[in-house]
Amino acid sequence: MGSGLSPEDLKTKARVSMLSSIVRRVRGRQWRIVPHPGPIATEQRTADKSGALRAAIFGANDGLVSSVSLIMGVAGAGVSNNVIVLAGVAGLLAGAFSMAAGEYVSMRVQREVFERLIHLEAHEIGSDTEAERAELALLYERKGISKDLAARLAEELMRDPQVALDTHAREELGLDPAEGLGSPWAAAGSSFATFSTGAAIPLVPFLFGSGNGAVMTSAALALAALFAIGAGMSILTGRPFYLSGLRMMLIGGGAALVTFGVGKLLNVTIGV
Repeated sequence: MGSGLSPEDLKTKARVSMLSSIVRRVRGRQWRIVPHPGPIATEQRTADKSGALRAAIFGANDGLVSSVSLIMGVAGAGVSNNVIVLAGVAGLLAGAFSMAAGEYVSMRVQREVFERLIHLEAHEIGSDTEAERAELALLYERKGISKDLAARLAEELMRDPQVALDTHAREELGLDPAEGLGSPWAAAGSSFATFSTGAAIPLVPFLFGSGNGAVMTSAALALAALFAIGAGMSILTGRPFYLSGLRMMLIGGGAALVTFGVGKLLNVTIGV
């Protein structure tokens, strides 16, 4: 009896092991923490679903650092206020659209891979249930469960096709169906919005002022926002907020200082 799979499905099936490994890396399952007794240095109470918060923080951070670096570099070259605003707006739009397009493509490809893997798994469960039951039992044995218990557990889980598919997706493919596969459009929109918000912060002073006053105000706003973003990251990492904030200030401020110096150098040497 034929397998019922298309040539493309057969090619994908031959690469399931490699794709599953990629899925686990994407899902962040390439490491583990060994259980240990005793208190921890910093108590962390991060919510389970921190993906949206993480995306918002890093999107805003990318927009802020790239924008303040661009604006400081152009301002350091001693150009007019109109040129600084033009450069800032162009950088904001270019970066936001680039981030959105990259996030959309990345999420779309990831979703297509996940859907294909689940499709193949569903086909195998429906066409060769016994082999899939044995495979699931073997997976549990590798986790340290006794052979008899693993066999009984696999048999119970395979009774319901939907439960069987969810279990194989988790244990074999490293996917969590409860989390969903993610929306490419939502990811793109979120990246666009957060990047634009971050990039707009150092640009605002130049919309209402010019000269050294605007430069200093822009730098101050950017540093304050960098500290706030770094402090926000502590919600995810569990580290002291002031250390995360200062680290982000130093990184972003250092990048802006370098580009400002480059702009000054170009202005002095070649009269940009």
